[in-house]
Amino acid sequence: MEHVQLESDRLLIRPFKEGDESAMYELNSNPLVQKYTGDVMFTSVEQAKQMLKTVVFRDYEKYGFGRFAVIYKPDDKLIGFTGFKYLPEISDADLGYRFLPEYWGKGIATESSIMSLDYGFNTLKRDLFLGFAIGENKASTQVLKKVGFDLTKIAPYPGEEDGMDVEWYELTKEKYESM
Repeated sequence: MEHVQLESDRLLIRPFKEGDESAMYELNSNPLVQKYTGDVMFTSVEQAKQMLKTVVFRDYEKYGFGRFAVIYKPDDKLIGFTGFKYLPEISDADLGYRFLPEYWGKGIATESSIMSLDYGFNTLKRDLFLGFAIGENKASTQVLKKVGFDLTKIAPYPGEEDGMDVEWYELTKEKYESM
């Protein structure tokens, strides 16, 4: 994967690397963070290490992109992730973000999403991104709407047709360029 580094005054966005396991564990073992994800809570740093190796790093290798680490520069701390995940079951990629609760309400999800979308449309040259959120997660749905996504349907998450319904959003390159 090419060297990727996105930067603003307060955020540094870069690919995850070995050594980020503890930060990934802190994020994915927090019940507030996991409340609306449908993911299994991590119980060890080893789980985080395995997830980075078998999911995140594999996505970088296979698709050339994936979820990226977000470092909050004022604290010099890895506080979560942003970026895209390719979903082979629907042949599209979704924008995702997840942050430690002490960084919620500071505009970080919006700022990092805008940075990711700029990278996705202009560097990756993609024409469409999806976004998924559980309707009860108003903060997440607001971020998607704020950065330009439109709600297109309510249905189960791809590959989890026996699960609960989620809101499906999409943003096309054409709409993104017109904003």
